[in-house]
Amino acid sequence: MSASVKSLLSTLTSRGPHRVLRGNLAIAGQPGVVFTPESGLNLPAVAFGHGWLTSAANYRATLEHLASWGFVAAAPDTERGSIPSHLGLATDLLTTLDICTSVRLGDGAISVHPDRLALAGHGMGAGAAVIAAGQRRVAAVAALYPAPTAPSAETIAPDIDTPALVLAGATDIESVSSNAIPLTAAWAGPVVLRAVDGASHNGIVEGRRALAALGVGKHEAKTARTTRALLTGFLLHKLLRDKTYAAFSDPEAVIPHATVVDPEAPREEEKPKLSVMQLAQLLRK
Repeated sequence: MSASVKSLLSTLTSRGPHRVLRGNLAIAGQPGVVFTPESGLNLPAVAFGHGWLTSAANYRATLEHLASWGFVAAAPDTERGSIPSHLGLATDLLTTLDICTSVRLGDGAISVHPDRLALAGHGMGAGAAVIAAGQRRVAAVAALYPAPTAPSAETIAPDIDTPALVLAGATDIESVSSNAIPLTAAWAGPVVLRAVDGASHNGIVEGRRALAALGVGKHEAKTARTTRALLTGFLLHKLLRDKTYAAFSDPEAVIPHATVVDPEAPREEEKPKLSVMQLAQLLRK
């Protein structure tokens, strides 16, 4: 393991050097939030899609983290109901990018470079980011713990040659709630899939959320820290061309707490569990 990569990961788990400002996308006609560094011209920007039954507020610390490292991080706050439109969220992600590139942010001291754009998201928001990337070319895509969407992100991925990072929870990467493996396998461009140690697919969600009373979607602080570091390193390399962080988009690189997964590798089929009746029948034989 490279000591420098380990050190970089540790550094990226902490906030960056920039003071962070918060803004309201609704001023420009799109419900949502935007976080930016205090100042800067030709900055990179990331449009972030939220997961099912969550809102932009559930990713505030993640968006602030990106802004502290020099990114304009914006998230539409739409499609929050139990039956959301994934196409609608994808459209709102593209609108969010348009706002970031066409409007001077802050007090006019912040601008975004049109060639330094990324689409990212969590869960269904990751799928919406893929759908959006199929409609507009960006510099990078990050699918964090992606979940199935309609239309299927896997059917769109073969037409996207944009560099991509896919993260999945090591505890549920092959569950029905995750399509990380088929999405990565279908991706046309350079892509790396990493399984985050001990993580579940909802671990990065912050604060209160629907279904929390049932024990679903509890926040995992370690998962959130590792995810933010991996995402930030990937975007620093792809949007700013900073070779210091090349390992974060390299499928051959060993990074602590995140194992590279080969989507084409054969996998053992889970043996079906026997019911009580079936066990009783076997005992009679």
